[in-house]
Amino acid sequence: MSIHARETVVGQPIEGLAPRVLVIGHGMVAQRFLELIDVHAGLLCVDVLSEEPRPAYDRVGLSNYFVHGDEQSMSLAPEGFFESPHIRLHLDESAVSIDREQRTVLTSEGREFSYDTLVLAMGSAPFVPSVPGVNAEGVFVYRTLDDLELIRARAQGARTGVVIGGGLLGLEAANAVSSLGLTAHVVELAERLMPAQLDLGGATMLRRRIEEMGIEVHLSTQTQRILETEAEGVVGLEVSDVDGPRVIVAELVVVSAGIRPRDALAREAGLEIGERGGVVVDPWCRTSDPAVFAIGEVACAVGKTWGLVAPGYQMAQVAARQIKAMTEGLEAETGDGFLGADMSTKLKLLGVDVASIGDAHAAEVGALELTWSDPVTHIYKKVVVSDDGLRVLGAVLVGDADAYDSLRPIAASGVELPGSVEALLFPATGAIGIGPNALPDSAAVCSCNNISKGEITGAVVDLGACDVAAIKACTRAGTSCGSCVPMIQSLVHSTLERQGITVDKSLCEHFAYTRRELFDIIRVRQLTKFSQIIREIGQGGGCDICKPVIASILSTQAPAHVLEGENATLQDTNDHVMANLQRNGTYSVVPRLPGGEVTPEGLIAIGEIARDFGLYTKVTGGQRIDMFGARLDQLPEIWRRLVAHGFESGHAYGKSLRTVKSCVGSDWCRYGVQDSVGLAVELELRYRGLRSPHKLKSAVSGCARECAEAQSKDFGVIATEKGWNLYVGGNGGMRPRHADLLASDLDTSTLIRYIDRYLMYYVRTAERLQRTSVWLESLTSAEESGLAHLQRVIIEDALGLGDELEADMARHVGSYADEWAQTLEDPEKLARFRTFLNSEENADPLIQYVPNRAQHRPAVVSVEIPSRDLTEVVV
Repeated sequence: MSIHARETVVGQPIEGLAPRVLVIGHGMVAQRFLELIDVHAGLLCVDVLSEEPRPAYDRVGLSNYFVHGDEQSMSLAPEGFFESPHIRLHLDESAVSIDREQRTVLTSEGREFSYDTLVLAMGSAPFVPSVPGVNAEGVFVYRTLDDLELIRARAQGARTGVVIGGGLLGLEAANAVSSLGLTAHVVELAERLMPAQLDLGGATMLRRRIEEMGIEVHLSTQTQRILETEAEGVVGLEVSDVDGPRVIVAELVVVSAGIRPRDALAREAGLEIGERGGVVVDPWCRTSDPAVFAIGEVACAVGKTWGLVAPGYQMAQVAARQIKAMTEGLEAETGDGFLGADMSTKLKLLGVDVASIGDAHAAEVGALELTWSDPVTHIYKKVVVSDDGLRVLGAVLVGDADAYDSLRPIAASGVELPGSVEALLFPATGAIGIGPNALPDSAAVCSCNNISKGEITGAVVDLGACDVAAIKACTRAGTSCGSCVPMIQSLVHSTLERQGITVDKSLCEHFAYTRRELFDIIRVRQLTKFSQIIREIGQGGGCDICKPVIASILSTQAPAHVLEGENATLQDTNDHVMANLQRNGTYSVVPRLPGGEVTPEGLIAIGEIARDFGLYTKVTGGQRIDMFGARLDQLPEIWRRLVAHGFESGHAYGKSLRTVKSCVGSDWCRYGVQDSVGLAVELELRYRGLRSPHKLKSAVSGCARECAEAQSKDFGVIATEKGWNLYVGGNGGMRPRHADLLASDLDTSTLIRYIDRYLMYYVRTAERLQRTSVWLESLTSAEESGLAHLQRVIIEDALGLGDELEADMARHVGSYADEWAQTLEDPEKLARFRTFLNSEENADPLIQYVPNRAQHRPAVVSVEIPSRDLTEVVV
């Protein structure tokens, strides 16, 4: 064997006469294999051939590259991993042939590597259909970081991009295209998106959400050809569906129509290949040649190839164990082999939670399907159970995948359902949820690394692992996709508590209390300043976690301006400047429009201010007008003009009440039965500026048609013929939840009294960053649901807190003052609003804009800002 030093070799010259292992490919599975084979022990000498110019990286999170642009953060190889004298990584060098008789591999550099054991980990390649024009300039696949760089370069100046393929990777690619500022289209031959993972109901819900984001979806549509010109490359895509042929104009095309195992090298070497591709392996990942192993997407195991990383990790574990055993002279076929894998998937596509578990399509004979669909909140849930209803076989979750952590191990382990299906899907309905203790020890908690519940609890009991980080170090559970981390944390806490060990739920290292405990301590001891609080009940100097929490608590108990005295040092980024920081370093300005009402004069004033300061304007979902692109130094002058026209802060920057949305109600709508706008204005003015553990949103609908979507808010009101119905605990966002009906047919004064109590009880007892929906579910106990608890506290006043909560709210209402109006009268506070502390210049050269639909948007760094400008900035 001859190995020559070259710049693309990572590591030191291999030393010793230990058995030689050659790994072809350095993707996610290959890196996992290298970590498991314990190469640093010196029992093996390992060479790794990587055709890419960089070590293994997180290919599952590929689209995140467009968000942070940081290649290093995606690397999977721990720092110093290749510094051992027993391993070397050869970058930008691929294998071109295998001589099994001589046990050598020839590379693209003309070098020859010998091996005792060969591991094939070449992965898969994108499948590119042979349609005319597929080789045109501007057509890409979506597989590597180099692919992403090519896509980004082509996106400059382009307006539309088309993705061929509506599967998991196709939607990731569409997200990438959209994030580059292009209008994205998805063309899918099947009748639904993600046909392998989702049923028709789930796919329909996903499509609806995706289309609302501006991505156009074309189903049951076949690509006929890619249109191109010599000068421009791709100019469009000709497709056909039931309505006949048509053209989608586009300057960029991404092909994501599936993958195929990269088995050409193995075919030429005479290894057995599966009927549908892939190198055939036995349960111990050995190919038809005992000296050659295959793992990951290139392998055909149990008669099929596996297109997810989790099965690849299991194969890596099996192969590493066998090779180590052979090296140590132990019997082959050690431990369990690879007999199949859990193909359950949980991911976030374009911000939408999507999960598929087990037998999602109810293929088992006699399987029964329980479905629940809410088109208003875009949530779809289906659970597949056995014909006797005792076992969960599979599930599909779209819009809300919280039940994934409970359903997946139950389905994978095949245990009898420890409760009702409703308790798993809707724990807030009053049914007691099924906790991790109900799972058998054999239940797989981390499917990526095949770690069971018993292994995790064993690590707690036997190895003293008392937090998630320790569990990761001991077992590797939770180190891959991370979806099982909440379940791991629950298992750690419940195991510790069963051992009689108190679980540490401290807010941070500076306070050994929860937020709720801190609120009570500060109130009882009448503490009013952070310095006093940390001196008496905390330690150290505080941090970014505890300071905003204390600031929020003090704003309720000792109201003062957010920038007054030491209060200013406690605020987070947005509160500190009373504006929302945007992606390009500028800020948004949102004046309050109570109930969504605004006069023509107010509209004109906002328009003139936006025009004069060059601000991008948009009407928000909360019926306000958001103005984007203000520099820090411009904020005071913008607000001076807004205040002069009667506007005040909308608190879009704070963990506080945002808006009270409303329909037009009985004044204008022929269906309205109450004055919804009048009530919305009253509620918004009453609760404006109320700091809370998380942001608060509200809405008032004038009739049961619910045009204001009150049931998706933290507190919502719907008019009835007799008064008002009050709903609590709803929210949209990442984890949508329908609100629960707290009380019905209330008169206005009773309604407001109940809301006063509800909000103040939430402010007192919720934990940091806990939305009302999560808080409501946390109130559930073995005896009653969270809703029943709230009804006892708020309506029945079972805790005797009613008067106290109302008095707290009265103090807030009486002490309210507009923060921006006060700031404009205080030169000391105004002095904070400077772009650069060491310069009078205010224009930041990194803040640049490009035209966008008659307005402008921030330019994308490194794509739309010339590199010379960036260089000048760096210099």
